[in-house]
Amino acid sequence: MGRTSTARERLLEAAGDLLQTRGYGSLGVAEICTRAEVKKGSFYHFFESKQALTAEAATAYWHQQRACWTAELAGPDPALIRLRRVLAALTAAQHAHKETNGTVDGCLLGNLALELSTQEPDVRACLANAFDEQTALITATLLTAAAEGDIPPHHATSATARAVIAQLEGLVLFAKLRNDPSVLDTLWSGTLLLLGADPDRP
Repeated sequence: MGRTSTARERLLEAAGDLLQTRGYGSLGVAEICTRAEVKKGSFYHFFESKQALTAEAATAYWHQQRACWTAELAGPDPALIRLRRVLAALTAAQHAHKETNGTVDGCLLGNLALELSTQEPDVRACLANAFDEQTALITATLLTAAAEGDIPPHHATSATARAVIAQLEGLVLFAKLRNDPSVLDTLWSGTLLLLGADPDRP
């Protein structure tokens, strides 16, 4: 009875783990079911396809990430300090995964976006929504930073926010390629350059 009640959650968790380490194309429903300890027939009771499960797994991943983003971006500190906190938290997560598992597995959202490209429109729509939410969160932070006089107003735009996200995802990609999270150590200095902020600020 207990297993039945948690089967859906186990499938989502298994899919998230396997998508992170294996990718989408080489992953089959049978392998996901084996990892989740759920019978393949039961899979289709919860999800109509691997695509549907992947879309939900990506959304669940972002919901967990978003809790971190909103927590680190909240509070009375200056906006740039709050932005640095969220980037530091994301960097720390990559270091922690390497220490625990021996690998840098990157960002599930970025991994899927690169792999799927023009495939699986439903999954890509979920990814686009997650990145749009990230862009909105950073844009709001940049607008506050500009109002506080820490960055030029013309840098407080959604285009700059997307550039910050692109730099983050790009460095995560290189960290994954080299299996070395220290690649991310330049993230903050690079972000300050993108923002036109004082490069010597703490």
